[in-house]
Amino acid sequence: MAQNYGSARLVVGAHYGVRDWLSQRITAALMALFTLLVLARLLLSSGPIGYDSWAGLFAPQWMKALAFAVVLSLAYHAWVGMRNVWMDYIQPVGTRLLLQIFTIVWLVGCAGWAVQVLWRL
Repeated sequence: MAQNYGSARLVVGAHYGVRDWLSQRITAALMALFTLLVLARLLLSSGPIGYDSWAGLFAPQWMKALAFAVVLSLAYHAWVGMRNVWMDYIQPVGTRLLLQIFTIVWLVGCAGWAVQVLWRL
């Protein structure tokens, strides 16, 4: 029979674990690479930067797909961060639930708006 020493650790709060930490690092890396790609394409383009430059930048289907992936990554990145803040600092369960629902609705609305704007370019 195994002997246990010390008290058992009670883990509560914002979903402690490697999965959330790793997901935020991966989404941050994807957003950073996308930003560098867009900056490089804009800096290497000739002429003034206007609507035509932006429309040309997002014209290829692969760029639209990459931008869509970045919008989803941004929304998930923000969700993990805000969920952790709400779980760590808001103690009443009802208030925390309302804030989490508001955050989800807000992020889905922002992501939908961003995708709609990107698809119009």
